[in-house]
Amino acid sequence: MADNPWGSSTPPSSSSSPKGREWDLLEKVVMTSVQEQRRSRRWGIFFKLLTFLYIAGFVWAIFGSKSVEKGAIGGEHTAVVAITGEISDGSEANADAIISGLQAAFEAPKSRAVILRINSPGGSPVQSAYVYDEIRRLRSLHKNKKVYAVITDMGASGAYYIASASDQIYVNPGSLVGSIGVIMQGFGVQGLMQKLGVEDRTMTAGAHKAILSPFEPVKPEEKAHIKNLLDAVHQQFITAVKQGRGQRLKDNPDIFSGLFWTGQQAVELGLADGFGSVDSVARTVVGAEDLVDYSERPDPFTSVLKRLGVSMGDAMMARMAPAQGIQLR
Repeated sequence: MADNPWGSSTPPSSSSSPKGREWDLLEKVVMTSVQEQRRSRRWGIFFKLLTFLYIAGFVWAIFGSKSVEKGAIGGEHTAVVAITGEISDGSEANADAIISGLQAAFEAPKSRAVILRINSPGGSPVQSAYVYDEIRRLRSLHKNKKVYAVITDMGASGAYYIASASDQIYVNPGSLVGSIGVIMQGFGVQGLMQKLGVEDRTMTAGAHKAILSPFEPVKPEEKAHIKNLLDAVHQQFITAVKQGRGQRLKDNPDIFSGLFWTGQQAVELGLADGFGSVDSVARTVVGAEDLVDYSERPDPFTSVLKRLGVSMGDAMMARMAPAQGIQLR
């Protein structure tokens, strides 16, 4: 057998020849070009979408916003402020937004009365208390304007807290009303951790800093402390409802047990005054059937950015806190 001119028994690969190297280089150039084109298309789509969202948000801000400037309405009307969804600092139904709408509604010279359009399961006791206190303050300043709460599908817990500050509450017979109670949710996984062989290495400074940790059994003294805390918030809730509803509440201890009721039962218990919708209350109770929505709504971009910030904050809190915060639900 003739000796291999390359000094081995294996023939040279095509890439070892000048022609093979040229093909490899050409292939790399082509692949790089294809990748750059793909990246360029992706960025093009991204910027087109961003431009579309910007234009849509701009158009919505000009033509779609229902925010009303004070004094912009010509004729007499019934002002409406919506409380929709969970009541919390990071939601659309936050105290600052609701209070801003209420202040504009009360101060508008042509608004005859204010209707709270409520469809909410409740939420933060602090946010609810802020709105409750502001309603009572505005009522004292504008004695000629009444406030009516209209509960649609649901007006429970923190949402009912707010409703009780109004002059009268109207419901649908099928509405869900009440749930005057306080909850703090948590969980425990210490048994599961032991089975899986997972070791908790939480370190604290302070005997109760890891209170209600899901990785440790509940300590009796910490459970008692949390119970006292919940009872205190519950009592604030009860006091506010009694202050708002007065003698209209029936003498029934179940009212403050955390149970919720149908609209029909709520009227029988004195939790509500009658049946009606926003339209019917404006027409027959207020006497001004033209409705103007004073609800404050953020522009789309502010809302998205705020939700992103809240989502990241919630994720951090979820990693740091063992239990959900106190909720009126």
